Amino acid sequence: MSEIKMPEFLTVESALKDSGLAVTPSELHGLLVGMISGGLSLDNQTWKPLIYDYTNDGMGWPDSAIKVGSAVFQCTVAELTAEKLALELLIPSEKESLMNRADGLSEWVNHFISGLGLVELKLDKTSDALKEALADLEEIARLGIDEEDDLEEQESLFEQIVEHVRICVLTIHAELGQQIHTDASKTVH
Repeated sequence: MSEIKMPEFLTVESALKDSGLAVTPSELHGLLVGMISGGLSLDNQTWKPLIYDYTNDGMGWPDSAIKVGSAVFQCTVAELTAEKLALELLIPSEKESLMNRADGLSEWVNHFISGLGLVELKLDKTSDALKEALADLEEIARLGIDEEDDLEEQESLFEQIVEHVRICVLTIHAELGQQIHTDASKTVH
């Protein structure tokens, strides 16, 4: 796991709101993971113009939002390029209601798909596994919580869905995303 720590959901939420940006932490993280998984350059600047265009009509962000956005970006890159892939979704914590967490997951998945679009993903050149993972994510983005159903059962299903989202994202990233460590692993001694 990375030494870089993901900022807390509420910290990111506060910085974005205080900056007057109409983007949630889940949306921001989903966009960034989508762009990175779609092959975006891993330098610390490429993501900014895309995010500015998508979230703020092309206008730059205030310093406090840039700082927290950069921290989310750096942590995400570290997670997705580590020897042991890991991905923690920046969605509301388990302390929040299941409805809030489900809304956060839906925002995350929808914006992950949008992030892939921002880097102009070409589906005609992708594997069947990637297309299946993307189709699963599109279906998950439409799921909701029914307050009249058994919430304990839905809680369990929610955790399974979160894990499936991770698997789908890592499948897409493995095919399209840039890997920092691969060059070193190919070195012959």
